[in-house]
Amino acid sequence: MHGLSRLGTVRSVSATATGASSSPPSSPRLRHGRNKNTGFGGGRWGKQQNLVERLVLVVISVVFKRKGVLLLAPLLYISGMLLYMGSLGFDVVDLKSVVVVHKRTPPPGSLYTSPQLFQKLWPFMEANATHNALMTAWNSKVHQVWKPCANDSISKAELPKSNGFLIIEANGGLNQQRLSICDAVAVAGLLNATLVIPIFHLNSVWRDSSKFGDIFDEDFFIHTLRNNVNVVKELPGDILEQFDNNISSIVNLRVKAWSSPTYYLQKVLPKLVQMRAVRIAPFSNRLAHGVPSYIQGLRCFVNFETMRFCEPIRTLAEKMVERMVKNSSQTGGKYVSVHLRFETDMVAFSCCEYDGGEEERREMDIARERSWRGKFRKRGRIIRPGANRVDGKCPLTPLEVGMMLRGMGFDNTTSVYVAAGKIYKAEKYMVPLRRMFPRLETKDTLATPEELAAFKGHSSRLAALDYTVCLHSEVFVTTQGGNFPHFLMGHRRYLYGGHAKTIKPDKRKLALLFDSPNIRWDEFKRQMQDMLRHSDAKGSELRKPSASLYTFPMPDCMCKQSESSK
Repeated sequence: MHGLSRLGTVRSVSATATGASSSPPSSPRLRHGRNKNTGFGGGRWGKQQNLVERLVLVVISVVFKRKGVLLLAPLLYISGMLLYMGSLGFDVVDLKSVVVVHKRTPPPGSLYTSPQLFQKLWPFMEANATHNALMTAWNSKVHQVWKPCANDSISKAELPKSNGFLIIEANGGLNQQRLSICDAVAVAGLLNATLVIPIFHLNSVWRDSSKFGDIFDEDFFIHTLRNNVNVVKELPGDILEQFDNNISSIVNLRVKAWSSPTYYLQKVLPKLVQMRAVRIAPFSNRLAHGVPSYIQGLRCFVNFETMRFCEPIRTLAEKMVERMVKNSSQTGGKYVSVHLRFETDMVAFSCCEYDGGEEERREMDIARERSWRGKFRKRGRIIRPGANRVDGKCPLTPLEVGMMLRGMGFDNTTSVYVAAGKIYKAEKYMVPLRRMFPRLETKDTLATPEELAAFKGHSSRLAALDYTVCLHSEVFVTTQGGNFPHFLMGHRRYLYGGHAKTIKPDKRKLALLFDSPNIRWDEFKRQMQDMLRHSDAKGSELRKPSASLYTFPMPDCMCKQSESSK
């Protein structure tokens, strides 16, 4: 899941660190006295003072060489951090030995002032509704047309005798598990191992006890891979007996993240052959991005062709898509989907502040402790919500998403599907978004309570419903990053001719715009439409060496149309 934001609250930082980064300048009167050649600055006493100062400097230098580094290191670290934080929100000015403290203006973009801006711009949004941007969101002339060819590089030769059984444990949420499964198949293919259907680890954040078959179509998965990798639902009895009928007794190999194929061949394969079965747990991100083309081809094939959701999820998800299309009749069946990461856990993890005051801070502290026990209270953690916002690390609120979309030209006839968990204080934060987009749906409004009953309490199954509805939308909006949007962007590229059809906003720029009380509607709208054009242009990016093919399937999983037609 991401670089951690250092914790912080603007108020607490200002209160505790105010004035520490800069001290008041010395009094002009005292500075003038020191420059004279009389009194304490000159004469015999001055020479003695110079001698004393030299002795002090010698002593300090000796101490510094031996123990000074250890003594001063903490002070230097704290001073550096205070300077980095922009210190502390106050300026100190000396006026004729009278100290005057002025509160410093917060840096632009560091405060959540979007509600005030919305109140100013709302009349213009209502008055300036134009043609719906859904019909012209993407410029097809600038896109190269790519076609899926994930299985073209897959070997059709008969599988050799297996070297043993590979057992992996997939951790995290739905799409982190998906990543682990794809990589596990690739490793099994590399080692000529038989893959046991992956075990799902019960995650402390997701809290979903679903097994592989509760989310994915297990039989379809095994069948489609039959010519590429042997997959079994469980270990054979004779192998299990070898380990006293306890999978936990099978040696667990601690494989480093992003390990190369060479590492697996040199370190894992000998153990596999020797012991007939090995475990790798956890298995998230355990295979490097850069691997031989035949391994990449296997990854592509698994992700885009074999990982079908199980029948109950597939049936309800298809109904939900049909209902969204029907509700979007005014826009030719096209709709916008938004991955809204404004759940309590996400807001807590981001360490950002909104407009909830002390109550919000207390709730976020409780949420952080519940899900990450002590992680955010370690010594050295610093709370900096303002810096996080300026750096684009804060989840967009429903209000901010709505303002962005209205500025891009999506009017109030647009059907919007919101993919999310339980929104933090939804009764407050969802109101302005529904006001801007009355045709707003979620899985709770699109499906009946009876239809959702079997999915309640299973976050990964619910995420699978969201994933499918987002996959088939005309426009997908990502607001916070993570595996869910990264996999969706890649899957949409795979389905839609190589173009992601995704709005990925520049949140650093948005932070400044939302904190601009004097911005006019025309200028705000121009900035948003520039952002939409930028997302359109970046939608057809090719994979770079360090990037993931699950997000950028070209050219590993797709071919240009002219090449595939040949």
